[in-house]
Amino acid sequence: MKQEILRLAEELRHELHMYPELSNRETGTKQRLMAFLRAHTKLEVVDRGPWFYAVHRGADHGDRLAFRADMDALPIDETIELPYGSTVPGVSHKCGHDGHCAALAAFAMAVDRRGCDNTVYFIFQHAEETGDGAKECVALVEEAGIRAVYGWHNQCSFPLGEVAVREDTMQCASKGMSMYFEGIPAHASDPGVGRNPAMAIARLIRGLPDLYRAEDYEGLVLCTVIHVEIGEEAYGTSASKGVLRITIRGENEWEMDRLERRVDALAYGLAAEYGLNYHASFCDVFPETRNHKESVDALRAVCRELNIPVHTMPHPERSSEDFGHFTKAAKGVYFFLGNGNDVSHHTTPFDFPDALLGTAVDIFCRLAGVALC
Repeated sequence: MKQEILRLAEELRHELHMYPELSNRETGTKQRLMAFLRAHTKLEVVDRGPWFYAVHRGADHGDRLAFRADMDALPIDETIELPYGSTVPGVSHKCGHDGHCAALAAFAMAVDRRGCDNTVYFIFQHAEETGDGAKECVALVEEAGIRAVYGWHNQCSFPLGEVAVREDTMQCASKGMSMYFEGIPAHASDPGVGRNPAMAIARLIRGLPDLYRAEDYEGLVLCTVIHVEIGEEAYGTSASKGVLRITIRGENEWEMDRLERRVDALAYGLAAEYGLNYHASFCDVFPETRNHKESVDALRAVCRELNIPVHTMPHPERSSEDFGHFTKAAKGVYFFLGNGNDVSHHTTPFDFPDALLGTAVDIFCRLAGVALC
């Protein structure tokens, strides 16, 4: 049974890889996955617009658990030769979400065929890369009374099939911050007549490192300059508008918010000093992903049963993951599963290893209380 399930999952993964879709545009991906589950299981499949879930109804005395996979791809060209390579120019699955979805579909088939006393929800989420998806899907946790939610990501630089996890913060919170400054234009020969934001932005950039010194915070905080634009390519005109874009992140969400307030205060003060109008906007907002001890312990116990090595991460992963919305709403754990690949995510040489599908299914089955198929 397991080999047949994994064969179907591998075929599904390759199909998803061929037709990748960006965040908030995963309509074809969603339809392919829904059709697959309807063809290969008797599970109830529920369409929720940009995302969907399937559910196995267990016994009345059973628990209510959820498992989540992300569906979106990245705006990166497929430049490696694959028999199932992307057919969409400029878009490809260079983070492995095709593998996450295929593994969750395989797990759904296993639950459907083997049965389970627990009620299990299989959440296929849109828009993880932009941080939009989980905050919409998390409504299901309260609606369905879900007690625990599990998620994972394939991870480079760890041996194939080995687990990495930690209690408390697993991945940092982060957000994109754009700071807009507007002054008064003037002729380049007489810049003193106008109000140019260049010096305010330059001083802001120079002042950022003083706002996230390690000794001022309990956990990691970081501020990264992403983009700056001042004026236009008009050599007779002194610039009057400018924008600085940064990403701020923190091991503790409350400390990231503190950093945001400090950055905003500095920007506001500089704008006032130079007589500029100022406002900020935000995007790509990710919560901290904080694991619960009970769920981490359950994962470790399952890995012992399966003889899967577990690495304890000494520090949170700096990158962000919107799964944190789920672990704010219910107990849960987000973990890494090594893909044995030295190639990083979000790079052109990356491809999800099909050999990882079986390990993911085994871990999920044990977490859900399903006999291995």
